[in-house]
Amino acid sequence: MTAPASLAPDMLVGAAEIARFIFNSDEFRFQRRVYYLVTSTKRPLPHFRIGARIAARRSTLMDWIAMQEGFARAE
Repeated sequence: MTAPASLAPDMLVGAAEIARFIFNSDEFRFQRRVYYLVTSTKRPLPHFRIGARIAARRSTLMDWIAMQEGFARAE
């Protein structure tokens, strides 16, 4: 089963793709940072699982980043 055409461009599958989107690099250390952000208990990175791989939507990550910026200004 494939994702609808409108959903596919918004999907990031795997820590490397998410790291490339957030940190502009898919180096191993940034992939590990993605896994850390996923397991963070205070404000975890929004994600879901496809089998054993983590996945996220670009639009949801952009909203999460904007929310993090708001928290940083408030603190």
